[in-house]
Amino acid sequence: MSLWPVYTGSSEPHDGIDALPAPPPWRAFDGGPALPPARVAGERAGGSPGRAHRARTYQPTAETVQLVNAALHLRRPLLVTGPPGSGKSSLPYAVARELKLGGVLRWNITSRTALTDGLYQYDPLSRLYAAGRGGGGRGPLTEGRDGAETAIEDHLRLGPLGTALLPYERPRVLLIDEIDKSDLDLPNDLLHILEEGQYEIPELVRAARTHPVAEVMVADSEERVPVRHGEVRCRAFPFVVLTSNGEREFPPAFLRRCVRLELRQPLREQLEDIVRAHLGPLDERDQALVDTFLHRGSAGELATDQLLNAIYLTRTSGLDAASREELAEALMPYLGRAAETWDVDDV
Repeated sequence: MSLWPVYTGSSEPHDGIDALPAPPPWRAFDGGPALPPARVAGERAGGSPGRAHRARTYQPTAETVQLVNAALHLRRPLLVTGPPGSGKSSLPYAVARELKLGGVLRWNITSRTALTDGLYQYDPLSRLYAAGRGGGGRGPLTEGRDGAETAIEDHLRLGPLGTALLPYERPRVLLIDEIDKSDLDLPNDLLHILEEGQYEIPELVRAARTHPVAEVMVADSEERVPVRHGEVRCRAFPFVVLTSNGEREFPPAFLRRCVRLELRQPLREQLEDIVRAHLGPLDERDQALVDTFLHRGSAGELATDQLLNAIYLTRTSGLDAASREELAEALMPYLGRAAETWDVDDV
């Protein structure tokens, strides 16, 4: 198989990731011991039936395929910007499905999100309670191992970012969704982690003298993996997709370390391909709705989901033509207030 492109956008699963060339010398990582690839459990791998459907029907542009491959080859995060409904969060699921990289690890960002939320969660209160019940007379905060109920790793779980950086043989796929909603410091905090491909868990580092190997639960299953001396370092750099609605600027140092992809509203041919992938061939009524969507979209922000919803309901509702048009109009309101006062006919 050709080394380029590894990701083709065909949606047909294959083992092309094994043909990925060695990373640039400045992006090589040597974490270990190696963990086997994440499980691929059919269509449901890593998500709901809806996510599996979107992964299978995702329609990438030629530019998307090129830049996904650039990120994979360079071992760099992919920063994806674009309007709501343009397919930003569906892209990593499509890549994971085609390249058989297992379930997508998803980290949803809010204004209160801190870096440690993505790396791991530790509950000292539950450990204190367990130690008080069965600590055998030793202090509840002792870093040594008294027994299973007071071991630190029993009260610690890796987050999505922390799991993605484990030394897997194949890269994991990590979606960091809506990074532009984060606190101002989070992009800068991510710089070191994504540049070095490693991090420490201080609670395990302190316990390493008496307990050098901890079996820690991962983010997306009950599986436990060994963490030695509290240090995690990746082997295959994960395919990281950061999505943004373009609501803020990012620091230049952060942007310099990302491959940047801007998704735009699809043109007519791509819209028809999207509808066809989700709902089958288009008839004259569907074509009319595509015309309406494109016409309205020239005056304000619409999402492709709105068109899919309108076509699905007009096909299944059994309404007459006038009622179908009224329903379609109600299902395709503008996503922003600015366009509500514009006259579409004047555009």
